[in-house]
Amino acid sequence: MSIVGTRVLRIEDPALLTGGGVYTDDLRDQRLAGAGWMAFVRSPYAHAHVRDIDTSALVGMPGVVAVFTAADLSDLPPQPPAVPLFPPEMSMPLLADGTVRYVGQPVALVVAETPAIGEDAVALVDVSYDPLPFVLDPQRALDGEVLLFPELGTNVALRGPLDFSAIDSPASGDRGSTPDASSDVAAPGGTSDIFAGCEVVVSHVIRNQRMAVAPIEGRAVAATWQDGRVLMWCTNQGAQLLVGPLAAALGIEPPTVHIVTPDVGGGFGGKSDVAPEYVLAAWGSRRLGRPLRWTETRSENLASMHGRGQVQTVTVGGDRAGKISAYRLEIVGDAGAYPRIGAILPPIVTPMMTTGVYDIERVDVCGVAVVTNTAPMSAIRGAGRPEATAAIERAIDLFAAEIAIDPVEVRRRNLIPPFTEPHVTPVGTVYDTGDFVGALDLALDAAGYDQLRATQSERRRRGDVVQMGIGVSVYVEITGLQLDPTSFSEGATVEVHPDGTATILTGSSPHGQGHATSFAMLASDVLGIPVEQFRLKHGDTDLIPSGAGTGASRSLQQGGAAVRLAAFDLVELAKQRASNVLEVSAEDLEVDSDRAGLRVRGTPTVGITFAELAAREPLVISSVASATGPTFPFGAHVAVVDVDTETGHVELRRFVAVDDAGVILNPMIVEGQIHGGIATGAAQALLEEFVYDDDGNPITSTFADYAIISAAELPTFELVEMQTTTPRNSLGAKGIGESGTVGSMPAVQNAVVDALGHLGVRHIDPPTSPRRVWEAIRAAQRSSQR
Repeated sequence: MSIVGTRVLRIEDPALLTGGGVYTDDLRDQRLAGAGWMAFVRSPYAHAHVRDIDTSALVGMPGVVAVFTAADLSDLPPQPPAVPLFPPEMSMPLLADGTVRYVGQPVALVVAETPAIGEDAVALVDVSYDPLPFVLDPQRALDGEVLLFPELGTNVALRGPLDFSAIDSPASGDRGSTPDASSDVAAPGGTSDIFAGCEVVVSHVIRNQRMAVAPIEGRAVAATWQDGRVLMWCTNQGAQLLVGPLAAALGIEPPTVHIVTPDVGGGFGGKSDVAPEYVLAAWGSRRLGRPLRWTETRSENLASMHGRGQVQTVTVGGDRAGKISAYRLEIVGDAGAYPRIGAILPPIVTPMMTTGVYDIERVDVCGVAVVTNTAPMSAIRGAGRPEATAAIERAIDLFAAEIAIDPVEVRRRNLIPPFTEPHVTPVGTVYDTGDFVGALDLALDAAGYDQLRATQSERRRRGDVVQMGIGVSVYVEITGLQLDPTSFSEGATVEVHPDGTATILTGSSPHGQGHATSFAMLASDVLGIPVEQFRLKHGDTDLIPSGAGTGASRSLQQGGAAVRLAAFDLVELAKQRASNVLEVSAEDLEVDSDRAGLRVRGTPTVGITFAELAAREPLVISSVASATGPTFPFGAHVAVVDVDTETGHVELRRFVAVDDAGVILNPMIVEGQIHGGIATGAAQALLEEFVYDDDGNPITSTFADYAIISAAELPTFELVEMQTTTPRNSLGAKGIGESGTVGSMPAVQNAVVDALGHLGVRHIDPPTSPRRVWEAIRAAQRSSQR
């Protein structure tokens, strides 16, 4: 009997929950004996020339091994931008090369015998700066009054959208033209007036704030050289993805790079590239002839690992019956000081999902990523898709409020009808399958929407101090996306051992998603070997040279599909070998799941186990699975909040979620992913925001200041199952790791605004903190009194 679709406990959890996990900072490998520890002198200025670096106080200081500045890195090129579309002039130096462009940028590297000595030594390095004008706001950066790279004459890193009709091979974008200085937003992509003939046109500027990624484990690295090769352990989302960039940075050939990722405590997109500190660890180890280590502090992590950061102008037009006929989305994205992976989202990924689940005839979208004097932007759960959903879902509610029609009814009148064949959106994105109407119906029924509205009306009639808000969002997102034009492929190796256990090798590295359980379930379903007898190996480039890592919710649909294919291929290999042993035709053999082996069809007592075949000669096979494209999970969320109109306090009381991820392998893991996703979205809507002061100093770089969400602020989530198979991979599965985030943020934000709609409040930017809510109420009151 198949175990696919059953609730299987995660086999990796006992070790992780009882201290048995080994993270990079935990390593006690003999090859790291005598390692020096790295510490960094970091800029206290948002923008400045580095006039002088005086390290004389460290000369002879006990425990200090070495000090390096940019002048010592002549053999190290700056890190190139994340993708070739960005200007090479915006490459990021490993140590500031005369100019610092954000607070926290590394200026000097100290190597010490212990972390404590390194921290003391850093404080003694005297750096002289000449402050420069700086720009923190991406809209102000767009006007070019302050330039981070004066030689370019613009702060624009990339302008889009690009060609979505071939998303696995993006076309070149315009990265060098100067934006229209007369506008504080990017110029629209079209030239015609798409709103001509609309009875109602509503426009609003909304902000999708900068957030800290805040994984449980920050960045960490350990590096050493042996026999002309570098061995690096680090916390990352895909060891294989680091080999090429690290080799290029060090001026060596890729085969001389060996990268290992031990247990990883969360990634969420923030650990998807090569950190400058990783390159310096490998370089410094070679330079000093000894191993080097570095583990960032929580404050270093909070101040440097960020996502989101978009200013969006939404304009929506239609008739008073609720039909929307035109939509424009203009995006100014904050790339931070150097364009890293997060800078591709405003001009590429967010525009790709512009219209969401809605059938809108005329659409215009443009996106621009600009550099600012803030930390470089990485990705965070959802990476561009929550931003697109937040824009269209807020636009729908703004339009509904303007025409005084229930926002659910406006959604119904504009949803794309159910489809099983590819659906092409106005911007060229090709959805696989979808039933957005069905998802909305399920969510509303589970929430008791009509009764909620009746209760809300009664509380408004009574004039209660605490008012109830109901927020709805319907979303579609993209998973398994490959901006790298290579392929939508992943490989896997399955080997059965003589003792009956089995090993799975994968290029899809886990950092909390449950790969060990999921991949074992897939192989067990084919081979009959119990789930607990599988061992998963990953994140070792010598053992597994190729792989695309984990990101964009691709693990099951691409990595898992490869495991399943390898299991089937192993069965075929076993049949060929067993046919000789049993002296029967291979076609007459079938899998005997009860014995984890093969038996002769019609003669079940005659057979052989996979373990017995493995005892004769190694039973191992490698396979590569390819998807035909990304998948598009979808769903509908309903949030219910209480808002205190006197204090602005918001309480999330209920949350109902329908998240369709195609075929479900393990409901327990799916539910866990949805829970985490909803929490991330709710956190953005309610609490979390990374903030700089007026001088560019981070002021939320500890958990005392950064309001990370906890279970105390969240209700029990009410999850409603829905499955719509996709034809784009052999499992019929879509991604689930980020869907909860995509749908939850606008649902909660909409609910907060809805609670105050009768008072005249039309919009509140996230996070909807008590102060912002209180100020919105007072502003509406003042407006009504005019």
